[in-house]
Amino acid sequence: MTENSEEVLTDPVGMIVRMVSNVEKHLDAERVRDIVCTLVRSRAGRRNLAQALHDNPSLLRTGKPPAPFRAAKLLMALHEAGAQDTALPRCGECGRPRPYVGSRSGGRWGCSPCFDKPAACAGCHQQRRVVSRDRHGQPRCAKCPDTDGDPVKELTQLITGLDPALDADTVRTALERATKRPAGQRRLAWTVIDRPELLISAGHEAPTPAMLRFISELIAAGATTVVKPACPRCHGVKALSKLLDGQRICRACFARHAAVPCARRGAVREPATRDAAGQPLCPNCLIRDPVNLEVCVGCGRRRQVAVRLADGVRCPSCRPKEIQECGHCGRTAPCEVSRATGQPWCERCHQRWATCNGCGSVAQARGGSFEEPLCAKCTNPDPDFWGRCPVCETTWQLSPRACQRCVLDERIRDLLGNDTGTIGPELVPFHEALTSAERPDIALAWISRPKVQDLLERIGRDERRVTHDILDDLPSGKVLAHLRSVLVATGALTTRDERLVALEKWINETVQARTDLTARRILHGYAVWHHLRRLRRRIGDQHTTQLQDLNVRCHVTAANNFLTWLAAEGFTLGTCTQADLERWMTDPAFTYRDETGHFVRSSVQHRHAHDLTFGTVRWTGPQGTIDSEKRWADARRLLNDDTLPTADRVAGLLLILYAQKIATISQLTIDDVHITGETVAITFGTSPVVLPMPLAALVRGLVANRRGKAKIGTPDDAPWLFPGGQPGRPLSDSQIGLRLHKIGIRPQQDRSTALFTLAAELPAAILARMLGVHIKVAVQWQQASAGDWAAYAAEISRRATDHSQGEDTHAPR
Repeated sequence: MTENSEEVLTDPVGMIVRMVSNVEKHLDAERVRDIVCTLVRSRAGRRNLAQALHDNPSLLRTGKPPAPFRAAKLLMALHEAGAQDTALPRCGECGRPRPYVGSRSGGRWGCSPCFDKPAACAGCHQQRRVVSRDRHGQPRCAKCPDTDGDPVKELTQLITGLDPALDADTVRTALERATKRPAGQRRLAWTVIDRPELLISAGHEAPTPAMLRFISELIAAGATTVVKPACPRCHGVKALSKLLDGQRICRACFARHAAVPCARRGAVREPATRDAAGQPLCPNCLIRDPVNLEVCVGCGRRRQVAVRLADGVRCPSCRPKEIQECGHCGRTAPCEVSRATGQPWCERCHQRWATCNGCGSVAQARGGSFEEPLCAKCTNPDPDFWGRCPVCETTWQLSPRACQRCVLDERIRDLLGNDTGTIGPELVPFHEALTSAERPDIALAWISRPKVQDLLERIGRDERRVTHDILDDLPSGKVLAHLRSVLVATGALTTRDERLVALEKWINETVQARTDLTARRILHGYAVWHHLRRLRRRIGDQHTTQLQDLNVRCHVTAANNFLTWLAAEGFTLGTCTQADLERWMTDPAFTYRDETGHFVRSSVQHRHAHDLTFGTVRWTGPQGTIDSEKRWADARRLLNDDTLPTADRVAGLLLILYAQKIATISQLTIDDVHITGETVAITFGTSPVVLPMPLAALVRGLVANRRGKAKIGTPDDAPWLFPGGQPGRPLSDSQIGLRLHKIGIRPQQDRSTALFTLAAELPAAILARMLGVHIKVAVQWQQASAGDWAAYAAEISRRATDHSQGEDTHAPR
């Protein structure tokens, strides 16, 4: 590679300026540089022009083709600026210098008289200059205009007949916006007249892009019958900017069709360019190619170009960021100047998504303040100021790249779709939920995780319909659990009790781990036919709570530990004696006393063991401390501390004031809250409880502003009062317990205190009806708190009887 060819790659503009200045003495170098930079903006175009001048230096003096048309444009621009020493471009046909030439394939530019070849006129059949063409594409001279009716008038009659919402003026305006030249308007009108279905169902077969623009203009004008065409490959309604096999397709589908392995990294993507050997290069390899690196004026190193400024190019590390006050959030940080507002803004504000204070849409903040952000449209309503996403053509932005939502759609189709990008019908709701997420940047970051990509690729490659059984075969973990919840929330999977499924799997593994067949059979019967059967009957259509799951696990673990001890001692349940059982109870490893006793009594009942007894312990009241002062102090703190999250304050108050279990709080829905005027009531049992004013205001605010952490797949009609981190699911009871612990609430102790206090003040029937506890539980708590209302009523009745009898004794006879 020679020195000049090296300069073509490293400094094409400098090379062009130097070669022009060697010929042209009437223009200074800075003026020539401005002309070149204005005329050719892309780096590839500048290299192409520099290479043409390097290969043919005489081009500046002769102006003779063949050569790239950029060279002719440069010669014309130089003469418009006052150049005298460079030549005018010459016509490739007649060889005469011309102030204006047109381009033709092969680099043979030419003048209009040479380009306009005469043809046989369809009217007079003479060889004449072609002025127009008729509806059949036949040439017409100036003396033989087309007399086959007015196509624009026919077009307006056709469209107003199809769609009464449009009038003739609206149709003509849309036609003029779709294509400026009268000849193009006639061709477009004839096309629609011949194929009216292009406006309704076959828009993807439009012969020219002007037809798609015409459809968009009609829809924007209020057309109800005209339909915007969908991509015939992915069936998405988006900009159809590419032509493939006679059909208009979207940019993403064309990229998938044109994708080939990159010659360097092997990534299967649409080529951004080709190297010197003609091998395809992906966009990443293009920008990382050493020949495309430039010297940064900041650090002096050859690096990727991040921004081009008046003083030269800057690399990503040397982008001009000054420490100043951000014009959006007001904090002092490294900032750039926003092209939309002209104010400095920091990186955090540049990446921020927020609800626009002007139109209410969720978009990237491009103006306004941190408290009152504005989207791009509300920051600068001038549509000519902003660019458009090249894929959807709707997103207002400054970058020429595809918007995040379109990039998200392309990546999901790459992961879940087939070779044509088509997604299976059962995964369409899942795809729509991801692409319509309020924050596409969050969804994009989620699917970019390696584990998520691996799971989605496996699901996409599997030709079977997605089911829970297929997901169960994949590696388990938090990522799969969240993916499953999104699929359930979007309707791609049916709902199931994941905690119960995990419990069944754990029981099966625990039972299968026992080598003795008799012990395995006994443990299986105890775990499955006793505990699981009772648990399924108890929960019905509800999901298993954490305490129910823990209770079954503790009982099965206790039984398994006892069987393990018996096997280690050389016993079985049938040969175990009372003395052996009591020796096990004195073993230091003895745990789960009550649960082991339950297993022993069940074994005796089912005749797996004989002559064994294990006493039960009746519940006599709470074991922890009953601290009423702490209860009221916690209640006052939750009512008045505005720094705590509203959800945590409400959950804690429901537990402290109304003795609600965490599992019950987790399952509350907005239907359980009744708001009528200034009154707020909530239903725990069969009768609603009217909430006092401080708590009522908190519940009212929670209902209005409830929002979980799930950003993907959350249905709009989620009923939960405490939405959780998984879409369509409430905040789990375990998470509520952890959050209450963090703010100093001890759920078990505080609920015991609340139940103890309420049981001493209310009759058991009212306690059960209002708080939703079982009547036997209410009676037990009432007896434990020495507030037995039945005994109190009997005592009152006895006193009244004794008093009446005493009066009769002392009455005069």
